[in-house]
Amino acid sequence: MRILDKYILKETIMTFIFGICAFSAVFLGSGTLLRIAQYITQYGASFSAIVRLIIYSLPGIIVWTFPMSMLLAALLTFGRLSGNSEIIAMKACGVSFKRLVTPVIAFSLGVSIFSIGFNEYVVPASNQAYADLVRYEIQGNTSPESQEHIIIKQIQDGNIQRLVYARKYDAETGNLDNLSIQEFEQGKMVRVENAEYAKWSVDEWVMYNGVLYDLSQPNTERMMKFDSQVLPINQTPKQIIKSQKKPDEMTIKELREQINIMKSQYVDTKKLEIELYQRFTVPMASLMFALIGAPLGIQPNRSSSSIGFGISIIIIFIYYTLMTLAGAIGQNSFIPPVIAVWIPNIVTLIAGIYLIRKESK
Repeated sequence: MRILDKYILKETIMTFIFGICAFSAVFLGSGTLLRIAQYITQYGASFSAIVRLIIYSLPGIIVWTFPMSMLLAALLTFGRLSGNSEIIAMKACGVSFKRLVTPVIAFSLGVSIFSIGFNEYVVPASNQAYADLVRYEIQGNTSPESQEHIIIKQIQDGNIQRLVYARKYDAETGNLDNLSIQEFEQGKMVRVENAEYAKWSVDEWVMYNGVLYDLSQPNTERMMKFDSQVLPINQTPKQIIKSQKKPDEMTIKELREQINIMKSQYVDTKKLEIELYQRFTVPMASLMFALIGAPLGIQPNRSSSSIGFGISIIIIFIYYTLMTLAGAIGQNSFIPPVIAVWIPNIVTLIAGIYLIRKESK
């Protein structure tokens, strides 16, 4: 690595770390701490619980600050180099702007890849721990609440044995509504049962008004109706609801499985698909922001940190506005979610390439 690359990278990394701390503090102060204050006043949350809430909330906050910090780092680094006339000196030595921005782009690509992994292995677990702490320890909610799209999987020796899907758990009636049970043997589906609902009775679930399809014989399907039948799962309503995860508590693999199961039940999955694809588009925004930040940083009067911070806020606001609109388009229009969620990054990429080419001339 050349001395020039090391010099630019050092400036970028230091500013990037500062950005993570600054933006994380803003998010903590504007949202998380206010919610924690409510838990203290309403539920008397202990000091230990408060500390754990802050720790559990940090990964979900930090992953959103990576793109913002990358933008700020690129702006301030090249703004300082430009303000000290170092850019002019480098160009006078025959170093092109594209060559100057290469280490920053390489670093931003590394940040994007790390962010995808961080968003996969750390954030879902911390979000689930945060939710469990609030619900079961601070609020003390022990009774199950109503919830849609209940999925129960029974796996043995790495192979799925039974898959249970219920459109909804109704806390008022204690029922699992619109049930579908798929049973497998050696990875092959052999039975399907559909029932109007299942009700928890003493120590077991009983299904009512259902149909059983036997698929164990090749090219043969046998059907049998039943008024009532025991559902072969031994989890209580509380255990079932506790085992369910929200989208932000799922890994990419779990999200894909959830989407496939819901599609098999003809349920609209666009919202989940947007959540899935944003696991890639938001981290990749770090790379896109570096492409924009570097050329904007060397514009006249960009050496001031306050100006750079202000420009960052404006660009971030525009990007996340586009992201919100793209999410709404993906959910409510004919444009597939996988295309819609990439719109902000595509726009940012085009703008970044244009600015770099313009600055290189």
